[in-house]
Amino acid sequence: MLIQDQLPGDSISDEQLNFFKGIGVDYLTLNPVPFAASGDGDRRLTTFEEMREYLLEKRDMAERHGLRLYNIALTAIDDISLARPERDLRIEQWSDALRAMAAAGVPTVGYNFKPIGNFRTTSAVGRGGALYSTFDYDEWERKVTTADYPDQQIDEDGMWENIQYFLERIVPVAEEYDIRMALHPDDPPLPEPMGGAARIVSTLDQYRRIFDLVPSHANAMLFCQGCVTEMGVDVCQAIRDLGSMDKIVYVHFRNVRGTPRNFQEVFIDEGDVDMFEAMKTYRDVGFEGPFMFDHIPALPDDEAGRGGRGFVTGYMRAMLQAVYR
Repeated sequence: MLIQDQLPGDSISDEQLNFFKGIGVDYLTLNPVPFAASGDGDRRLTTFEEMREYLLEKRDMAERHGLRLYNIALTAIDDISLARPERDLRIEQWSDALRAMAAAGVPTVGYNFKPIGNFRTTSAVGRGGALYSTFDYDEWERKVTTADYPDQQIDEDGMWENIQYFLERIVPVAEEYDIRMALHPDDPPLPEPMGGAARIVSTLDQYRRIFDLVPSHANAMLFCQGCVTEMGVDVCQAIRDLGSMDKIVYVHFRNVRGTPRNFQEVFIDEGDVDMFEAMKTYRDVGFEGPFMFDHIPALPDDEAGRGGRGFVTGYMRAMLQAVYR
């Protein structure tokens, strides 16, 4: 079984890739966001050829260190999710990104579909002084209003229309180039407007509706175990349900503590989910990875995050060996 980890393009270096290889990472996922901001300094990728050359360069760097460039992370872009005038141009650039991925042998893309990003509140302090990514709805509600996002207001009907428009045009391209699209849940996954924008990727029923909009092996999900836990559902049953549909492209194997409206993203071994039972459930439904962590708690005096990365990667590797072997 394989472990995946993510870097922005401008953080990919021989030293960082050696570190990944040393702690047991197999696959690299790249966060370049082509045609918007590459994640690599001021480098912008707006054409198929620019995207192809960029991904080939990063693929070759990864392979020199025994890693495989397996995934890139994109976003649907506000022009698409809000149906702005440049929507069709952005979809064509998305299509070019998929073609470039195919040219570089990158088989999966992780993405989200929301005009407003993740919401978090004041970090909780955990063991060893680590900072936990935290969401407290009451604190968030006191601080955020629709006035904070005047250009990103949209109702639920509009969001459903826009994701269908997008999928009807992009899924055939993904199918043609044998790329699987892994849609990340809203974060936090609360199925109500936040900041004035409706949210349609916050429940498992919404996922099923999205899969039905354009039925395809390419139209699938990133099973963020933290977000699914925050939905307030039985995580292992969700793995069985979505895994039996072969809709899990890869997993954010992370743990959380709390309730859907007040949670902390904690170390992998101290949250509310029985991670060993979850791993056995992935095995039982035939899922073979990759697994990756996400939102690693920030340890004091560890700006590069290497302590947390090393801990969680070792924990996952041991669990994979125990369960899958």
